[in-house]
Amino acid sequence: MNRAVWLYLGVLITVIASFVGLVQIPDRQLRGLQPVKDDLGVERPLRPDGGVLAGRAEYIGLGCLYCHSQQVRPEGFGADLARGWGVRRTVARDYIWDVPPVMGTMRTGPDLANIGARQPSNAWHLLHLYRPRLTSPGSTMPEHPFLFAWQRVELQRPTDALSFPEGEPRPGWVVVPTQRARDLVAYLGSLDHSYAVPEVR
Repeated sequence: MNRAVWLYLGVLITVIASFVGLVQIPDRQLRGLQPVKDDLGVERPLRPDGGVLAGRAEYIGLGCLYCHSQQVRPEGFGADLARGWGVRRTVARDYIWDVPPVMGTMRTGPDLANIGARQPSNAWHLLHLYRPRLTSPGSTMPEHPFLFAWQRVELQRPTDALSFPEGEPRPGWVVVPTQRARDLVAYLGSLDHSYAVPEVR
């Protein structure tokens, strides 16, 4: 009987210590994180707005986080910095507006934590979503033609129509992005963690 009390007491202490060490202390340390101001006085990371939030929902809904991570590892823990995926390691401050953070589960594709700075062209992102191998030969990313629509060219070509390297697939028609595609590209463009943070010297 006496041993059972000590066993239960030991289990209880272990659970409480784990909760305090793994939940309470990190929560207290990270709760006060605030954006930092860049050289122009703009707070970073930017607080996401309507189109970016809708694009984030598309990113999650399409399962992009299963093939792409959003976490640049520090030097010595991989070649992320050498590959140019970021200019610094990712820190907790980068995720203060992300609820929940979409850090990803694996890296079938490249890390996207800094894709907005690495590839700022919306036209590139749209073409990449429509047919990834046009922009990235050998890519294993699936095509997303359902995010686009065919539109007949009447008098003037739409400004957001895709430009294919080999010319238009169907004469007299163009491929234009839907709102879902525009929102997703707005989200990808917002992924820019190239600002300086006090955590990384």
